[in-house]
Amino acid sequence: MSINPNDKLRLFFALWPDDAVKTALMQLQAPMQGRWIPYGNLHLTLAFLGMQPASVVTTAKEILAQLQPRDETLVIDKVGYFPRNRVAWAGTHQVPDGLASLEQELHSALSARGIAYDRHGTFKPHITLARDASLPADIVFDPIVWRAHHVVLVQSVTGSDGSVYEVVASRSLHDPAQGGNASS
Repeated sequence: MSINPNDKLRLFFALWPDDAVKTALMQLQAPMQGRWIPYGNLHLTLAFLGMQPASVVTTAKEILAQLQPRDETLVIDKVGYFPRNRVAWAGTHQVPDGLASLEQELHSALSARGIAYDRHGTFKPHITLARDASLPADIVFDPIVWRAHHVVLVQSVTGSDGSVYEVVASRSLHDPAQGGNASS
């Protein structure tokens, strides 16, 4: 991916689910009314940076590379709804300590480097399933177990068909031997 240094990019950090988790999430979408989030865009946002100068990408990659290794398992066991934004989502009944710690580490690193990001109060980790959605019916489902260790820096590109998410850099936090190298 080539980036012009004069560009402004819409960026965010996220946990990126594997194919099995994305497939299970898509099954939760089936009964929902609204605009389903495409398979390739399913994620859990850790930090939304919004519009940033392209020069931030280098620093963001460094932050990604320096995140502490951890092995977090999330149990997606809840479907919810944000009525104000009309968003149907999946998440956990309780935020695991490791996930809260990862989010805090990321926000501290962004603040220390003077990179602005959106922070709306308490961290409410969720995977958006549908936008412009109606309140979903009660959905009974087997919890989705997600070994959530794949963190990515993503650029959101808006086109005529909606947003497409392009991974700018990624990193597995599972393998401590990986060290601080983020792939681009």
